[in-house]
Amino acid sequence: MAVKSNITGFLNTVKQGVRNNLFVVEFNFPSVMSSDAPRPETLQMLCKAAAIPASNLGVIEVPFRGRTVKIAGDRTFDTWTVTIISDRNQTLRHGFEKWIEGMNRHNANNASTFVPDTSGTGYLQDLTVKQLERNAGEGDTDASVLRTYYFKGAFPTNISQIDLAYDSNDQIEDFTVEFQYQYWSAEPGTGAQPPAGGGRIGVET
Repeated sequence: MAVKSNITGFLNTVKQGVRNNLFVVEFNFPSVMSSDAPRPETLQMLCKAAAIPASNLGVIEVPFRGRTVKIAGDRTFDTWTVTIISDRNQTLRHGFEKWIEGMNRHNANNASTFVPDTSGTGYLQDLTVKQLERNAGEGDTDASVLRTYYFKGAFPTNISQIDLAYDSNDQIEDFTVEFQYQYWSAEPGTGAQPPAGGGRIGVET
C-alpha cells in the first residue's frame, strides 16, 4: 500500500488532533454524605488534571527447553489520580476528607459507609472522564464529547498534603486525590467517528 508523505495526507488523517487540556471529570459524592457532598459542577470547574487510564495485561513466562514462552496473563488496573484546585472554602478537599472518613474514622476503627457498593449507603462511585472537542459555541454551549472513560466502583484512598510556605508567591493551592477502582470501560462520544468495531472497550452488553 502506498504511503502518503505529504502535508495534506497528514492533515486528513490527524484532523485537528485531540487537546490534552480539553476534558471534564464527572461524578457524585456518596449520597450518604448528604450536606457534606460538594456539587458536581464544583468538581467540573476545579479539577485541574486527570488521566486517560493505562491498559495493562500481565505476562506468564513459562520456561521451555532453554527458551521462555510468554502467555497472556491477568489484567491489572493502575490507581487513578486527579489534581484539584482549592477554592476559598476548600469545599472539595472537605468533601474528599469526609468520603474517606466514612470508610474509616480518624479516632476509631469503624465506618459509617463500610458497604462496597454504589447504593445510597455504599462508598463506591462510578467516575467519568470525557475528552472534549474544540467546538464549544458562545453562551457556554457544550462541546462535543470525543470519548468517555468510565471508572467503575471507585473510591479515594489518598488525599495529598498541601505544602505551606512563606515564599510560595503567585500560586493557588492544589492537591491530588488517588482513587482505586474495580475496572474501566470506554466508548466513543457523540462528537467522534467510531472506529471499526464500534470503539467500545469493556462495556457490558
